[in-house]
Amino acid sequence: MNCAAFIVVTTSLLFLTDAVNPYHNTDKDKELQYLMEPPVYAGIKARRGENTTLPCVLRTVPSHYKVKWSKVEPLHTGVENIVLISNGHEVKYYGTWQSKASLRRMHALDISLRLIKLELQDCGLYQCELINGIDEESVTITLSIEGVVFPYQSSHGRYKFSYLEAKNACAKQDATLATYTQLYMEWTEGLEWCNAGWLNDGTVNYPILNPRPACGKDLPPGIRSYGPRHKTKEHYDAFCFTSTTEGSVFYVPGPLNFLEAARACKEKGASLARVGQLYSSWKFLGLERCDGGWLDDGSVRFPIIIPKERCGGITHPGVHSFGFPKKSISLYGAYCYR
Repeated sequence: MNCAAFIVVTTSLLFLTDAVNPYHNTDKDKELQYLMEPPVYAGIKARRGENTTLPCVLRTVPSHYKVKWSKVEPLHTGVENIVLISNGHEVKYYGTWQSKASLRRMHALDISLRLIKLELQDCGLYQCELINGIDEESVTITLSIEGVVFPYQSSHGRYKFSYLEAKNACAKQDATLATYTQLYMEWTEGLEWCNAGWLNDGTVNYPILNPRPACGKDLPPGIRSYGPRHKTKEHYDAFCFTSTTEGSVFYVPGPLNFLEAARACKEKGASLARVGQLYSSWKFLGLERCDGGWLDDGSVRFPIIIPKERCGGITHPGVHSFGFPKKSISLYGAYCYR
């Protein structure tokens, strides 16, 4: 599952020599003069922790020009976060990009962007602009981070998160709030959840495959949306997104209460796994276990790839939850991460 990938080509004029206008006048009938037009619908896919390159190649090298790479944040449509600007000789980096971004420069025409040690928040739309005097043209490309979306509830019950609380809850589970595209792609792969949850754009949605009176009513299958909601006054669950991890999750048999489970992981040089880490090992490493185990947030879950009758009668693959049992008296195994 990953973000949608697509390419957009724009050309425009700059009327200020030293300023770059973030709003472009698209003229699809005007051919690019300096930049190579990338293939339609091309995109880059990668996993967290990997290195990747976003391609951008010149047709010809102007005598005086600047190259500007920027990232369009999903939450701020039309607003740019500048990655770097180069005049072909020197490069100026912005924000924290200096530690992870560079121009590839494999040859004189290469102005591709190299990114290292990808993080979840690096997923999104990037723009390569060439500025030559008052002329400007650009291509944009989407970087997709492969991952998995999972619903997440508070230990206090259903619909307890404000927007910021949902964002923080995902972060604590080694994840970020999912985008609508990520949720949609996960729905196409079988995700169904009858509780509404926050997405990173501030909207509230839930995915339904089998509409029923208590869930979706008579509407066809799809993503049900409540639209944008008040971020501080309204409360819902969260849809989180995670990807590959450096380590992996393993199971320690019980019976163990929560503190004993944490101690058992520590004795093995590990810690209780976060929910996102368990989903990652299930999705990317094929972790499957028909035994409930404690996780770091106090929940008890187990990952299933091939449903089995002897495993609780579960009919579909996924990470299944027993909720948040009492930590002192409930006995399970432990899912550890290292």
